[in-house]
Amino acid sequence: MSPTTLDDRDTAAPPRPPADRPGRGARFLLLLAVFLCAACGLVYELALTALGSYLIGNSVLQTSVVISVMVFAMGVGSLAAKPLRSRAVVAFAVLEGVLALVGGLSVLVLYVAFAWLQLYMPAMIVVSLVVGLLIGAEIPLLMTLLQRIRRQEASSAVADMFAVDYIGALVGGLCFPLFLLPTFGQLRGALVVGAVNAVAGVVVVVFIFRRETRRMVLAGLLAGVTAVLAVLGTTYALADDLEVTARQHMYADPIVHAETTQYQDIVITRATAFTGDPDLRLFLNGDLQFSSVDEYRYHESLVHPALSGRRSNVLIMGGGDGLALREVLRYDDVRHVTLVELDPAMTRLARTYEPLRSLNHGSLDDPRAEVVNADAFTWLRDARQRYDAVIIDFPDPDSASLAKLYSVEFYHLLGQVLAPQGRVMVQSGSPFFAPKTYWSIAKTIETAGYATTEFQVDVPSFGNWGFVLAARGTGAPPLRLAADVPKLRYLDDAVLRSATVFPVDRRRTDVRASTLMDPAVLEYVLDEWRNY
Repeated sequence: MSPTTLDDRDTAAPPRPPADRPGRGARFLLLLAVFLCAACGLVYELALTALGSYLIGNSVLQTSVVISVMVFAMGVGSLAAKPLRSRAVVAFAVLEGVLALVGGLSVLVLYVAFAWLQLYMPAMIVVSLVVGLLIGAEIPLLMTLLQRIRRQEASSAVADMFAVDYIGALVGGLCFPLFLLPTFGQLRGALVVGAVNAVAGVVVVVFIFRRETRRMVLAGLLAGVTAVLAVLGTTYALADDLEVTARQHMYADPIVHAETTQYQDIVITRATAFTGDPDLRLFLNGDLQFSSVDEYRYHESLVHPALSGRRSNVLIMGGGDGLALREVLRYDDVRHVTLVELDPAMTRLARTYEPLRSLNHGSLDDPRAEVVNADAFTWLRDARQRYDAVIIDFPDPDSASLAKLYSVEFYHLLGQVLAPQGRVMVQSGSPFFAPKTYWSIAKTIETAGYATTEFQVDVPSFGNWGFVLAARGTGAPPLRLAADVPKLRYLDDAVLRSATVFPVDRRRTDVRASTLMDPAVLEYVLDEWRNY
């Protein structure tokens, strides 16, 4: 809520007989309503930014657009509410009912706009504008109601109002990621908050100002709020079906598993490939992570060249599906593997969802494997072990949170846990579809003090895909397989020799290294992938 300048004329209400004033405790109830409204308003804001990050990526842009549009709209709403102060009780109740409906349904509306209409950004701006207007109109009305209960100086009333308002925003901001999102999910969480918003309006009208509200008006307001709660409740009951229908529209194959965690949207589809084999596909935030038909091409290329030297102690960062771990564990002399994956839901799925567990051969339950659910950047800062080989299997850096894992600073931290002769393999995107992104990753690794060998392979479900093999020192690490490499389905030394040759139109270009302060890789990936 944006502060609104109020003078005595704005906040003062006509004197009324003491008998008409609300009873004891009314001020507490009204400030409680301020608290709840502030919490709900911030949750709407966070829900819109989180949904945009899941569906579109580029969390910085999504957050910037939502916040700037909402703050602007809140200022406009605050001004627009001034004529309503003469009927503040009714206006506030109606306002909260409309806000509850719009805010509660906002996630569903935007999900539908993304899935069916391909109009997400325009829809997000419109929804943010409407929600912001309604939130901004709350403060002048609440201030008027507060003065009706007990007259006080404008500065004192503003201090009381905004103290409670900001505390409510704090609680709402914490509840969203820690309680609402993991308990209800995005769609249902917004509906629950909408219901709280509607009830807050009813409390103000019914329990505080019921004596000065005509019965017909009071009945109409109660009927309206009941209708809003009925719509939100019905939508809540149908939420699973609505979400499945909208989500399925975005995927070509039938969805067999879907869940939204506090970190990402996980979807697994299953179909029959052209070969007649089952095609199990994993998508994170809408981006394909693997197809069971050809994932062996990707994971053999990611793992085995990095294990051509010492490999007693191996670190895998990302790769929560367990497929890279499966390849590492094929070597009998691997004694210990640490898998660092941010999302515990992903590693739980890899352990318990039978089609995925069958594909990764139960690798996460191997006694040699240690699974750590943590942010990779933070984990590296405190890590003390030394690793002979490091496999980095993060999603493409299409958000600020992922771009930091492709930064010079990250690779500097990685050097602290890499054994002197250790090797690092980094999945680096597509040299064909995103050449600037690919070569920026290679340059970033080199800037951090590594020598690199770049290569590319063909993975039909991805197309052309690239990797960077790195080691400390000045000489480029040789791209080869170990003499005792297990039998592979795709990779051999001949394939690796040809993989280092890039066509003329996809050779190294002049790009910037990516750092925390200048995430160039994020700029490149968003620019290059937006047309695909």
